[in-house]
Amino acid sequence: MVAEILITETPIPPDISDLVIEDDTPVDNFYSEKQQRFLTTILYDSWRGLDDTGRFIAAANVGVFYAVKQPPLVPDVFVSLDVTMPEDWREKKNRTYLTWEFGKSPDIVIEIVSNRVGNELTSKLQDYAKMGVGYYVVYDPLKILSQEALRIFVLQANRYQETSDTWLEQAGLGLTLWEGEFEEKTDVWLRWCDRSGNLIPSGKERAQHAENRAEQAENRAEQAENRAEKLAAKLRALGIDPDANGDSNPS
Repeated sequence: MVAEILITETPIPPDISDLVIEDDTPVDNFYSEKQQRFLTTILYDSWRGLDDTGRFIAAANVGVFYAVKQPPLVPDVFVSLDVTMPEDWREKKNRTYLTWEFGKSPDIVIEIVSNRVGNELTSKLQDYAKMGVGYYVVYDPLKILSQEALRIFVLQANRYQETSDTWLEQAGLGLTLWEGEFEEKTDVWLRWCDRSGNLIPSGKERAQHAENRAEQAENRAEQAENRAEKLAAKLRALGIDPDANGDSNPS
């Protein structure tokens, strides 16, 4: 019997030398820029990924390429699980999100509506479905496109179905609207939460919580000391020395 030897050829990576991966033309408003940063920084501050390994990429306004001859889609925010950021940014292929390099599409895409010409509920809905993005989120804080500020779509059989569930099961993240302060600006913000609706804290919030816990511990210690001093004063009033060695033998 002659053994068959299978010879596999290493696929040749596509030529991306002419691919335009950045155009240096940001046009976001102040709110959108802060909202994007709020969503990405919280994950890096306080989240460890779906499997608690820290393997994920969260980015804002970075091109996502799904075919060499197709222009990129540039979501306001995307999250891709079980991938790591390339180390050498000198290589062109490492400075943007090429789906064939990472081996997958992002798991979550968020678009923030600021006008009526962004096509968030029309062509982008179709494009992200074609790309295979699991969850597509449209945040419309001014309710420009509809009466719903937050709309979530889940990919099913290559088509998006709108859902009322704000827990993104396959990503291990939830979304909620929260009124509070971020970078000295009080407003309603879209932010991440856990399955129970508990907010995933920002780095500043974590530091404040730690400071509050330390202060509470200090207050408890001070109260315990005050109670001990009051008890010692009562004992002295009864002629008992609280500092006396209770183990001494009677004469």
